[in-house]
Amino acid sequence: MALITGLHHVTAITGNSQENIDFYTGVLGLRLVKKTVNFDYSDVYHFYFGDEFGTPGTIMTTFPYGKDLVNGRHGKGMLNTTAFSASMEALDYWLNRLDQFNIPYKQPQERFSGEVFIYLEDFDGLGLELVFNDKDDRKGYYNGFIPKDYTIKGIHHVEIWLNAYERTSALLTTQMDHKVIAESSNRVRLGTEDFPGKYVDLVAAPDSLKGLAGRGTVHHVAFATPTAETQLEMIEKLNKFGLEHTEVKDRKYFTSVYFKEPGGVLFEIATSGPGFDVDEELASLGESLSLPAQFEEKREHLNDVLPKFNYPTEKYR
Repeated sequence: MALITGLHHVTAITGNSQENIDFYTGVLGLRLVKKTVNFDYSDVYHFYFGDEFGTPGTIMTTFPYGKDLVNGRHGKGMLNTTAFSASMEALDYWLNRLDQFNIPYKQPQERFSGEVFIYLEDFDGLGLELVFNDKDDRKGYYNGFIPKDYTIKGIHHVEIWLNAYERTSALLTTQMDHKVIAESSNRVRLGTEDFPGKYVDLVAAPDSLKGLAGRGTVHHVAFATPTAETQLEMIEKLNKFGLEHTEVKDRKYFTSVYFKEPGGVLFEIATSGPGFDVDEELASLGESLSLPAQFEEKREHLNDVLPKFNYPTEKYR
């Protein structure tokens, strides 16, 4: 059994809660599969966006700290771009949709074989791409207004900028079940399989400034491991590789181990289960404030201090 099966989720530091909801559920049409709080700082939301089930490899999560949070800076030593996957036939639809909602983007470009992408940013300046391809047979979340054939299917890849990518590549290929999928002059694509949701792009960017954490930057990227047992096996491999890591943390919907990869990006190993339906029915995921047991006594306080928001209106249809 492979210890790492692909990407699990990406977590970003963002600003306004309403703008998060508007962009990811409104503009992009993802499902809010969980409305909870930061388990390390409960006065801030933790939103999980993904497909209908919150399947690993489809999940984008945010910590919306508020608009007063200082902006971060994209740069080396950071995951700068999270790319989402859509069908090739959806390209014109998404160009028109981004124009409709005045979302700036760069014109379509080609990368590797059979892949067209456009770069854009969310309302916090977080780097995103839409990658149009014919490889991805995952079923996107149908929200009733984005046509089923044009829905976002999940994460396609993440892009990490590094001073040099050899040590990070060695970690991924020798310890984390990745192999080289494709290469260009300054980019190597690694993956557990040659399939969207399994890719990590490493970019050599020695001349770029060092990235700075803050609003509009990625906090960490999580890789999926099947079970608690495979997670423990991964911990043994990290120990042998000489990487310090946290203890196993219970995140209710999965368990997690965190560590810094050699280039400075925070990696997480997250179990694929138990999943987001452990405390809500599938049909009503994300509709109520879900809390871990240690915060239940604070529920009234959190309902008072957490920002109120509305789900996207008809304008996103």
